[in-house]
Amino acid sequence: MDTVDYRLLGLAPGELVLDVGCGSGRHAYGVVRRGSDAVACDLGRHELVEVRRTVTAMRAAGEIGGETLECAAGDARRLPFADGTFDRIIAAEILEHVADDAAALADLARVLRPGGVLAVTVPSWGPEKLCWLLSEEYHAPAVPDGHVRIYTLRRLRARLAAAGLAPRCHHRAHALHSPYWWLRCAVGPHNDGHRLVRVYHRLLTWEIERRPWVARVVERTLRPLIGKSVVLYAVKSPTCASRGAAAPAGWRGGRADRRAQSAAREHHAESGLRVPA
Repeated sequence: MDTVDYRLLGLAPGELVLDVGCGSGRHAYGVVRRGSDAVACDLGRHELVEVRRTVTAMRAAGEIGGETLECAAGDARRLPFADGTFDRIIAAEILEHVADDAAALADLARVLRPGGVLAVTVPSWGPEKLCWLLSEEYHAPAVPDGHVRIYTLRRLRARLAAAGLAPRCHHRAHALHSPYWWLRCAVGPHNDGHRLVRVYHRLLTWEIERRPWVARVVERTLRPLIGKSVVLYAVKSPTCASRGAAAPAGWRGGRADRRAQSAAREHHAESGLRVPA
């Protein structure tokens, strides 16, 4: 269930892509399936261990070939990578959790190469606003590390521009997920056992796994109106100089230094994690 459109991201085989706040790694898997290398980065070590196990299983099943997917523990505000390391960056559903989103976007811009593309996804204003109105238990401060703000598209564009990134196109995604979250907020966000919640969850699982034509039609029709997420693509100017301190050795800018990255992979092969110094 990818949120980002890889065509709009401009992904090409052989590129190096950062999936920051990767969680279960869904976008990182999408990247390697398309012939590019990926780094899955998250604060949660448990999530990174699961990502590594999954990619090992994918390789054993022949789903991917020689592409690499490395796991890296890191904070979006202080990424453990050198300036200009990545050709593309995906930041899916993380900015709404970060108090200092300006710092996070500045560091994402730093590690993106000039001319590279950043795809940012956040909850859409309308569906998210209704969730906040239905339940105070859906967002911070009731939820530790929960959503701290609601973005309008204009606000998100301004944040990206302030970080030196030029916003381009945008679209919405996951229209069928909005009613699910409205329902959860109405009955209590933590009431997973509610009958209606369980029924709708089964519907979403069916839609994700089977992709029936009727669900695809409904999704496409409702997406511009109630898409749960908005995805905005932004480009770093080819003449933009990165700012920031050097990262730990083994993470160097651009594809020309892949051998240095390979050395880092071998060094951390036992744990599967690249932990910042």
